[in-house]
Amino acid sequence: MPAVLPEPVKKLLNSPLFVTVATVQPDGSPQLSVVWSKADGDQVLFVTSYGTRKEKNLRRDARATVMVNPPDAPYSFAAISGTAEFTDEDAMALLDELSVKYTGKVYAEFSPDNVPAADQLVVVRITPTKVAGGLR
Repeated sequence: MPAVLPEPVKKLLNSPLFVTVATVQPDGSPQLSVVWSKADGDQVLFVTSYGTRKEKNLRRDARATVMVNPPDAPYSFAAISGTAEFTDEDAMALLDELSVKYTGKVYAEFSPDNVPAADQLVVVRITPTKVAGGLR
């Protein structure tokens, strides 16, 4: 059953706060990635490229946890556990939206030597099943 993201967590996800995504490696060990993200209703969205370790891990095992930890309140956090779904619809648009949020520039201006083709990108939607921690 899906969980609800508390408003303080949504607020942080919609601010330029880096979050850490944990996925499960083939051997069962954790794999962590720092990503740009946003809330979309009660889901957490981020963009990755096809073929990355986190994309491969999530295709094999859709379980993930997103750690939200504001630097100005290091003892408060939210651990959003859930499952991933993928879509490539509007992936470049989301990448540009997140790039503006985090850097003030669209991605091609922020990283002109590293612009992926739109067909290399995938949007990951994490639907929470549990939200733990002190950010409520």
